[in-house]
Amino acid sequence: MRVARPEPPLVTPDFNPFLPEVHADPYPVYRAMRESDPVHWSPDLGVWFLSRYDDVMALLRDQRFSADRSRSSLYVAPPRAVYRSLLTLDPPDHTRLRGLVSKAFTARVVEVLRPRIEVIVDRLLDAAAARGEMEAITEFAYPLPVTVIAEMLGVPSEDWERFRDWSAVLAASLDPVMPEERWARVFPARDALFDYFRVIVAERRSQPRDDLISAMVAAEENGDVLSEHELLVMCNLLLVAGHETTVNLLGNGLLALLSHPETMAELRARPELMESAVEELLRFDSPVQFTGRVAVEEAVIGGRSIAPGQSVVAMLGAVNRDPDQFPSPDRLDLARSPNLHLAFGRGIHFCLGAPLARLEGQIALTALLRRFPRMRLGAAGPRLRDTVVLRGLSCLPLLLR
Repeated sequence: MRVARPEPPLVTPDFNPFLPEVHADPYPVYRAMRESDPVHWSPDLGVWFLSRYDDVMALLRDQRFSADRSRSSLYVAPPRAVYRSLLTLDPPDHTRLRGLVSKAFTARVVEVLRPRIEVIVDRLLDAAAARGEMEAITEFAYPLPVTVIAEMLGVPSEDWERFRDWSAVLAASLDPVMPEERWARVFPARDALFDYFRVIVAERRSQPRDDLISAMVAAEENGDVLSEHELLVMCNLLLVAGHETTVNLLGNGLLALLSHPETMAELRARPELMESAVEELLRFDSPVQFTGRVAVEEAVIGGRSIAPGQSVVAMLGAVNRDPDQFPSPDRLDLARSPNLHLAFGRGIHFCLGAPLARLEGQIALTALLRRFPRMRLGAAGPRLRDTVVLRGLSCLPLLLR
């Protein structure tokens, strides 16, 4: 008997995909938008929403659109909240700053970190094995990447609990239209992180080490125009962005596998699928759901005219389920090929840390499946984070025996 697929909600002009009820299960809503209004104008938000793969690909490669959030009507923030980082800069400033750190995150350089990542994974899983259970987010998915990026930067990894508190607040500041009470938490966290890095940067000026902060300080002192503020912003971004994607990849990916036990069993039996499996998990439930641009010139996307100054939201989670690009998009297919997902974006703002997140995901999931053949969800079940742009779990209890 064929089971009828439930009808998705109607996409009306006042529809808002940022609402909590959408975030709980966004993919039926995304399908409705693609099918009924793929280039959707929201008069209430003053924003275009793109939910088709080809339209988003065109947007992210089009130089007539800026990543500068300060131009956007969607991101209403106090003046103090606006500062320039790789996420929001356009060329030539973006090109200059990205060039200072990009060599540290190439696939070849990141591969050198494999033995160290394996050691960190084994240490975390040894502790979990002794308990027979694990809260996978706080006890594994978070400490793994934050330890790796802290060591790359050259800051004490034992400070990871402080980083967790700061980064959770700062990551939430990516969300559009944040209430004032949330901004009230952002500023103390950002100031504390800046103060933390200000001390580290001063130490590296007098006593350089073989780490990323020392390299950025040296680049500044060798004539590349990198101000003190730019240096602090870069440290902030690398620490937060350097672990957030992996945390959400591991949490979302584990939940997807546990929800598809036959698929998880296949991956356990065929570990050679792990590389393509990580790509499919990134596509299936993307760690970053939205990214924004602002038109600086008139442009046409998907047959709709976008005026200068209008904001456009690329719905990455939606385009990664576009059936025109991904056959049977709601099926978790670990051998999917091709799999040109946009989980890391595209164009000049393609995620700098993508090779690192991929490697961490492959090593972590391989070890989990190998060591815990009886791994299953704990009774409390998973809990979603309350962020909009970043999609991930705040809690994922696992039983390991």
